[in-house]
Amino acid sequence: MQIASRMEAITPFYVMELLARAKQLEAQGKNIVHMEVGEPDFTTPQPIIDAGVDYIKAGHVKYTPAAGLLELRQKIAAYYLQRYQVTVPIERIFITPGATGALLLALGVSLNPGDEVLLSDPCYPCNQNFIHLFNAKVRHVPVYADTAYQLSADLLEQYWQAKSKATLIASPSNPTGTIISAAELEKCIDFVNARQGLLFSDEIYHGLEYESGVSCALEFSDQVFVINSFSKYFGMTGWRVGWLIVPEAYTQAVEKLAQNIFISTPSHSQYAALAAFEEETLQELELRRQDFSKKRDFLYQHLLRLGFHVPVKPAGAFYIYADCSKFTDDSQKFAQQLLETEGLAVTPGKDFGYNESEKYLRFAYTGTLENIAEGMLRLERFTTQQTKG
Repeated sequence: MQIASRMEAITPFYVMELLARAKQLEAQGKNIVHMEVGEPDFTTPQPIIDAGVDYIKAGHVKYTPAAGLLELRQKIAAYYLQRYQVTVPIERIFITPGATGALLLALGVSLNPGDEVLLSDPCYPCNQNFIHLFNAKVRHVPVYADTAYQLSADLLEQYWQAKSKATLIASPSNPTGTIISAAELEKCIDFVNARQGLLFSDEIYHGLEYESGVSCALEFSDQVFVINSFSKYFGMTGWRVGWLIVPEAYTQAVEKLAQNIFISTPSHSQYAALAAFEEETLQELELRRQDFSKKRDFLYQHLLRLGFHVPVKPAGAFYIYADCSKFTDDSQKFAQQLLETEGLAVTPGKDFGYNESEKYLRFAYTGTLENIAEGMLRLERFTTQQTKG
């Protein structure tokens, strides 16, 4: 039996090992506070559930066109006009099985073997694995507090080489929760376009920002790929529905690829998502955004109090990427011991790249405020013992 050589470049999700151990401990009766997985504990908003159930009860759960349900694409276009003042032709919008499906389509129609894609380090780990899947290459760009852990036009110029084809910018980002400024995003797009390159904009945490708004890449160019999802802001993680907006030149290629690898996104999820833009739903989502903001502030203040270093307060998503070097030089070992000793599960920096990853832990504030408070009590006990030791 032969495993494809490309799999050698695919890295595992290290946090899944930690999650499996957490589940094992729970099965043994131990109480675990989960701050490792980026999935909100809110249920899907009721209007979305009702729309999905009504469609299923009707009994006609069939394929949709590969590009997605026309009504949903129209609602997304209206959403972009209302939120960003951007007009997006329906033909450039594709409904996908989650943001993962959107990124796979974008990479599949645009990368050739050997092409190089610039990624920030730290970044979401699956992105590099998808690039390797298409036999393209990744160039990691270390990012620090001076750019809010985001790429910049200056960094792109420093790291762009002959085989560089594209870059991916995530804002708000996972794991840092930071946002690229509108001015810097525009500079990055101009830099890439001037070199006939491509820019992929990961915007799946749009809507979850807490100080000010976040810019969409489409505000500055229609020659970008925009990846988004109903999972995070809209609370539809398990429904597996996202979307991709592509430059006009790629519409036929994307539809052809989608026909072959997906056929279509689950129709019940698409019909449910129609209700995501209803006023009742949006009002509920705004209350949830405010709740996330309070939980972010609570967690941020307590991490600082305990001695963790967070140079840039996250402005979006639902993560804090904290420097734990006061307590350890091995964040993975720290996370494992924290789980075993105190029953608190957090994600080690190793999952997000190579740039000083041993110094960082990612805390997800997706649980209840009471759960987060309990997690901080456990963390305080553990770090007190570490300091004494």
